[in-house]
Amino acid sequence: MGPHYFPDDSYTDLPEKAIVAELVREKLLLFLRDELPHGTAVEVERFKEREDGKLTDIEVTIFCEKKSHKGMVIGKGGAMLKKIATAARQDCEDFLGQKVNLQCWVKVKTDWRDNEFYLKNFGFSK
Repeated sequence: MGPHYFPDDSYTDLPEKAIVAELVREKLLLFLRDELPHGTAVEVERFKEREDGKLTDIEVTIFCEKKSHKGMVIGKGGAMLKKIATAARQDCEDFLGQKVNLQCWVKVKTDWRDNEFYLKNFGFSK
């Protein structure tokens, strides 16, 4: 076996914020399936553990390229977004080992995939 570059209890070198974004994106893929707009990105806007250490507040924004995509992510009466957020919150709680208050917002950012700044900001480019 080769040398250990990380502590034995480490599973990844990604920051927690990046993993949370991927957990939300995973739920987008899972629940929207063929309807998933490929022009979708997730950005963690806020990630703060409360002083008592029992709860982490997380705010994420789901960016879509088109207004019609935003409607698909939100769903009728917000049902799809609630389903995505609930499942993502449960995964975040499992990952972080504590309760999570997850707030999800959906915004339109036209042509973000053609903008190097947004690609870097959303973790798609180095």
